[in-house]
Amino acid sequence: MNVSIVGRRIDVTDGMKASINAVIEDIKKYNLDIISTKVIVEEDKKHEIKVEFNVIIAEKGSVVITQRDKDFYKAVDLAKDRLGKKLRRYHDKLVSHRIKEDIPSVVVDTQIDEIVPVDLMAEKPMTVDEALVEFKQTNEAFIVFKDLGGETRVLYRRKDGKFGLY
Repeated sequence: MNVSIVGRRIDVTDGMKASINAVIEDIKKYNLDIISTKVIVEEDKKHEIKVEFNVIIAEKGSVVITQRDKDFYKAVDLAKDRLGKKLRRYHDKLVSHRIKEDIPSVVVDTQIDEIVPVDLMAEKPMTVDEALVEFKQTNEAFIVFKDLGGETRVLYRRKDGKFGLY
């Protein structure tokens, strides 16, 4: 990353350069492809300090933050907060879009439903009372049996604890 610090109508001291370099090191944490950073420090006629950060990011363009204040360090601190907020938003946007791209668009259910045939327990015809006695001895949810007339019947346990017959 190229870093350029320019002073207009003001001499940039080593302390000022250290403060600016600390901001530049701080913005590296966003892991953006920053090509260059240009910082312009300028003093106007009212003796206000204007600090301008121009950060050029690959595939994004440039991000320009300008801050004015009578105190240089306060202006740099405010510019740092604004620049961090802007770069964090851009970083979060990139990360959230990457996550959406990684999710497959079509989810295929590879599990096949399988039906397993089960033989009836009672082959001989029985009465409803006999089926009820046999059903109470098992821990099943229902029992299927043939009654004396040859019809297939289902005896099941209801939610209220009683038994149902179909």
